[in-house]
Amino acid sequence: MRIAFFDLDQTLIAVNSARLWIRREVALGQLTKTQALRAGAWLIRYELGLASVEEAVGRAIAALAGTRSADIRERTISFYERQVRPLFRPGAMAELETRRQSHDRLVLLTSSSNYIGELVQAELRLDGLLCNHLEVDAAGFHTGRTVGPICFGAGKLEHARAEADAHGVKLADCSFFTDSFADLPVMEHVGRAVAVNPDPRLSRLAKKRGWEVVDWGTP
Repeated sequence: MRIAFFDLDQTLIAVNSARLWIRREVALGQLTKTQALRAGAWLIRYELGLASVEEAVGRAIAALAGTRSADIRERTISFYERQVRPLFRPGAMAELETRRQSHDRLVLLTSSSNYIGELVQAELRLDGLLCNHLEVDAAGFHTGRTVGPICFGAGKLEHARAEADAHGVKLADCSFFTDSFADLPVMEHVGRAVAVNPDPRLSRLAKKRGWEVVDWGTP
């Protein structure tokens, strides 16, 4: 058996869902404009390579401390159905079917939360989900921590390696599809690294390394 890992934002879907979420939360009054600007600034700093993804996401997750899990889940379902579901790339659907026909284990490997990850997994009939699973206390409130390591950068590699070990598979026999330079730790360890509509840094590196570069189109 082989495992095919898939990133979500700007890979399976054509946008960064975090940006859409921030805008929607502001519109719903769940975030102040100051909070939104702060979150947007971190996204920009990350995209420019001026801040680590672990730091930015760690702050975002910590900011959820004290919020009710049921509320976030409910808003995420509405967000997914209204804004995310129409954004899957056509090439992504074709590749998933190709990997399925090859009997690969299909796994979502994303920095998104378990709330949106579970919806994507169900929609695309994926075999596994590796994401930022938000810790919830006995009363149903977020603690501001994740269950297990943060699923970003080197943390994604930890999750991918654990998944491969659990199924008796070597990462060298797996594939990974992503748009982001931040996913370099995983790309360097899988046998097939594929840059999907890559960001500029990943595009340059993929050409140097001889990795596949594909365009999965826009919905």
